[in-house]
Amino acid sequence: QVQLVESGGGLVQAGGSLRLSCAASGSRFSINAMGWYRQAPGKQRELVAAISRGGSTNYSDFVKGRFTISRDNAKNTVSLQMNSLKPEDTAVYYCNFRVGIGPVEFDYWGQGTQVTISS
Repeated sequence: QVQLVESGGGLVQAGGSLRLSCAASGSRFSINAMGWYRQAPGKQRELVAAISRGGSTNYSDFVKGRFTISRDNAKNTVSLQMNSLKPEDTAVYYCNFRVGIGPVEFDYWGQGTQVTISS
């Protein structure tokens, strides 16, 4: 059973920075893609950024140039450095690990961490 634990959310003013981290425990299998999603009140969960096992990254347009995703394969961790934060970045942020077990992939989610940006 894979468990993901997130940390690093909080309240900051617009223009500030936060760093989110997510660590996996219990995985004996390959963790393929890692990513961060967010969900604001009344909205659907959306992709923020993703990173492949080899380090290729993908960012949603609304965070390009402001957020940076990184991972440590040895430690099974993923981080999201968020700079130049805006009030519209306010949401619950979830990490996602895609674990490969043979030919099948499974998605695991963190518990979510609240990020609030004040104007």
